[in-house]
Amino acid sequence: MTLSRQYRDGALVSEGFPLDQLEENIASGKNFVWFDLKDPTEDEIKLVQEELDLHVLAIEDSLRGRQRAKLEHYDTHLYVNLYQARFDHETLELQLAEIAVFVTKHAVITVRRGDEFDIDAVKRRWDESIELSQYGAAFLLWGILDVVLDGYFDVIQVLDDELEELEDILFDAKAQDTTIQKRSYSLRKALVILRRAAVPMREVINPLLKHNGDILHNDMMPYYQDLYDHTMRVADWTDSLRDLVTTLLETNLTLQGNRMNLVMKKVTSWAAIIAVPTAITGFYGQNIPYPGFAQEWGFWFSSAAIVIISGGLYLSFKKRDWL
Repeated sequence: MTLSRQYRDGALVSEGFPLDQLEENIASGKNFVWFDLKDPTEDEIKLVQEELDLHVLAIEDSLRGRQRAKLEHYDTHLYVNLYQARFDHETLELQLAEIAVFVTKHAVITVRRGDEFDIDAVKRRWDESIELSQYGAAFLLWGILDVVLDGYFDVIQVLDDELEELEDILFDAKAQDTTIQKRSYSLRKALVILRRAAVPMREVINPLLKHNGDILHNDMMPYYQDLYDHTMRVADWTDSLRDLVTTLLETNLTLQGNRMNLVMKKVTSWAAIIAVPTAITGFYGQNIPYPGFAQEWGFWFSSAAIVIISGGLYLSFKKRDWL
């Protein structure tokens, strides 16, 4: 199904028009449109390029994909590349969905591959903020950016909750080193991927606040300023969570070392206790006469020495928390 919209005087007037009507629908200066190109063919891209006078380099980037999040300025339009983020609880993997956006004064064209990018969420955001539609293409671009950034916040909140659960496991009485190491690695990898998509958004939104009054409506600038604040919060929060993951890994190594020291203390203490009866029985096992040799009291004396000395060592070690 064709995804497209036509707005006139701040009101949605039509949806689902075909690509060959794109130029017709923006002919009037009061109209602005959105058209979504999902897995576009070369003919579709060529038609859009001719009708909107899009730069060939921007077209190549949109078709090639796997671009970094960025904003590029051309004489007739802006080119924006973005990534939407989703976190899978089961696999602990972060998934990114790429979208390319062409922005002219009267049109916004989105280019995406497959259904990974949730374009329905963008449409809902536009419908929820229909009072801003009077600002034209600036309103449409704002809706896309807002959905993407809100998605980053949702992912970060989930990752924050995952790290809190990991902290509980870390300080659990029962050691789960394998689980901690695996989850820590997965969460750190997810944060690295999220940072790769989220941090460049500062370079996308900041220039929009300064140089695009000819394409974007100036009255939308406060909303873009709010997006920039969100971008800074996402970047700071991502960095703090990365530091927290590193701290958790270091803490886990410290706890492992402490547990190993405790084990060594216990083994050494028991070895000292066991050495006492070994030494005494070895002494009384000599094949020469000694005090108590071949006499009953010698047996009782050696047995009492074993019990008293071993018991004294046990109590001493227990008092020092070595056992």
